Amino acid sequence: MKPIKYNYINILGYNIFSSSINEIEINTGKILINTINQYSYCLAEKDDSFRKSLQNSNILLPDGIGIVIASRILNGRKINRITGADMHKCLLEKLNEKNGKCFYLGSSYSTLLKIEERCMEEYPNIRINSYSPPFTENFSDEEIDKMLTAINNFQPDVLFIGMTAPKQEKWANRHKEVLNAKVICSIGAVFDFYSGTVKRPNKIWLNLGFEWLGRLIREPKRMWRRYLYYGPIFIYYVLFKEK
Repeated sequence: MKPIKYNYINILGYNIFSSSINEIEINTGKILINTINQYSYCLAEKDDSFRKSLQNSNILLPDGIGIVIASRILNGRKINRITGADMHKCLLEKLNEKNGKCFYLGSSYSTLLKIEERCMEEYPNIRINSYSPPFTENFSDEEIDKMLTAINNFQPDVLFIGMTAPKQEKWANRHKEVLNAKVICSIGAVFDFYSGTVKRPNKIWLNLGFEWLGRLIREPKRMWRRYLYYGPIFIYYVLFKEK
């Protein structure tokens, strides 16, 4: 299932991508790309469907300093953190070179409009389309059909999904076989970052590996549980699960 030329490392039961994202080809068959961090790992421990969705990824990116640290502790290997934003930028650059097409699924119409405007300015060779699904926990059959029809009629080279975890990963895994897209990439918060509706922590935080702290300081009510509650739980898994 996974391209042989890419390198992977097993961390806590997941085959994590450890090559350079610049090596990823977008015309070698259907590729499902997801990200994993300490928060999503903890959620997947209690959600079989989410865990299988992550494990079924062709490329599972180490998005989170916790995953990077876990690799050092459990495998003695250094890997580089690769965020959804890194993957998004890389794929757009590749599409721009090839005059490709991308589709954004998720978020509000106003956010999608900002994404399209910025993308057209920065990557003028890319053809773009998007669809804003209803904000609901579970989609009806009719809603799913509309989403699939919008995507498949456009036939994108890359489909970006931003519906938050674990909803986006489950949706991608469930429908990947009927999606007419070469690359299916779940990138969550990148929709808000790229559109400018949510400001990403500056490069100082990123370079130090403390993006999570910047997000916690900026949005404590929304982020405290993700980092202060699930952070220690993830540390427990790293230190004791394999023993």
